[in-house]
Amino acid sequence: MKTKLATSAAARAILLTTLLAVSGCSHLHWPWHRKAPAAPVPVHELDIAGAASDSFPQYWKRNTLLVDLSATGGSGSLVLKPAAGGSWPVRLAFRVRPGAIGALEVRAAQRVVLPIHPAGGAPVDLELTPGVYRADTPQMTVSWGPALTAE
Repeated sequence: MKTKLATSAAARAILLTTLLAVSGCSHLHWPWHRKAPAAPVPVHELDIAGAASDSFPQYWKRNTLLVDLSATGGSGSLVLKPAAGGSWPVRLAFRVRPGAIGALEVRAAQRVVLPIHPAGGAPVDLELTPGVYRADTPQMTVSWGPALTAE
């Protein structure tokens, strides 16, 4: 009986010591703890006319240039051109906030109207399909509003 109590007390002491050691090591990088992704770095690939370029930041999301229009609301438009000495990115997308605008219209080599479903709160990324703009497209006009219709 005496050895059973001694073993149980020793087991409790080891368990308590282990718990204290592990809780004291909270600064360690455990494999299941992941850092939050770094904030995207703004870039300047396209010149924006019709609005302050600071209002519509541009980011690279993998190999797609993302123009952030999530701060927009109501209706408006802007004109995009490649920055001096640059060219159009191969892939281009626009980040919008559902409910803030009803549709996004892009006019370049082709015209496309992208309806935006009003449900949902998180911003969504709308990527342009190939052919909407070409390498020799001089500029792109982007308009938004409550609901745009196809011509």
